[in-house]
Amino acid sequence: MGPVLLTGASGQVGGELEPMLKSIGGVIAPRREELDLSDLDAVRHAIRSLKPRWIINPAAYTSVDKAEQEPNAAYRLNAELPGVLGEEAAALGAVVLHFSTDYVFAGEGNTPYVESDETGPMGVYGASKLAGEHALAATGAAHFIFRTSWVYNATGKNFLRTILRFAREREELKIVADQHGAPTWARDLARLAIHTVESCESAGNAEEKAAEFSGVYHSCNAGETTWYGFAQEFLSLAAAKEPTQHWATLIPIRTTEYLTPARRPANSRLNCSKLEKKLNFRMPLWQDSLRRVMAEL
Repeated sequence: MGPVLLTGASGQVGGELEPMLKSIGGVIAPRREELDLSDLDAVRHAIRSLKPRWIINPAAYTSVDKAEQEPNAAYRLNAELPGVLGEEAAALGAVVLHFSTDYVFAGEGNTPYVESDETGPMGVYGASKLAGEHALAATGAAHFIFRTSWVYNATGKNFLRTILRFAREREELKIVADQHGAPTWARDLARLAIHTVESCESAGNAEEKAAEFSGVYHSCNAGETTWYGFAQEFLSLAAAKEPTQHWATLIPIRTTEYLTPARRPANSRLNCSKLEKKLNFRMPLWQDSLRRVMAEL
């Protein structure tokens, strides 16, 4: 297998992917000081020099609230970069594996979204990620777009680690209880990426196989909960692990009681049946993955 170019290796999904990719072949994972992804000319030059067989792009502008004040920066990384990756991949005959988000939807209703449902992002972050999906698809490169939700890990900056820290320090914590979705372990997304690469490579002609299955796939852990339910579950596991530690009391609140610059979707549920049917990959239950994460903390 030829070299894999991995962006965002210091992030949650990229950090899980880098060692996995090393175990199956060559991976090039430049940090920001080596390759500034907002410098699109530099990105083009790097791809033309490295000639990767796969480009895996978990890098993104992910600050949902900050994106409202910095739309240009959000669009550069979330919309323009995927288009450049696709253009260069198409020229090389490479495959792009890109990560997107449930924020491309309006978050309405109470049933899981399927890939063909109408999109309707509520803010700059979701709009920029949707523009990136369209830009990549328009290049004609063989590609996989994995939409996911509520990503967390044992390391990095995420909801789980933030709430665990606050729960040690405070008496009470107010957690939103009317937004529904599936917490998704970064390592499960990394495993999905590896599965996709290996499946295409085993077919003999990776680009041809990837082209056959190109498109958007919903990719989150199975099951659903709320942010409050997620916090309840991992604090219960934490309390069992550290019975002498004092933990904050959780108080459920409505979204309207926790105002943020950017609106959050009330419904982040994603139907992942296409992923299982076409790519033969089933995401684990969120509770099972959470137990594995908590065992690492």
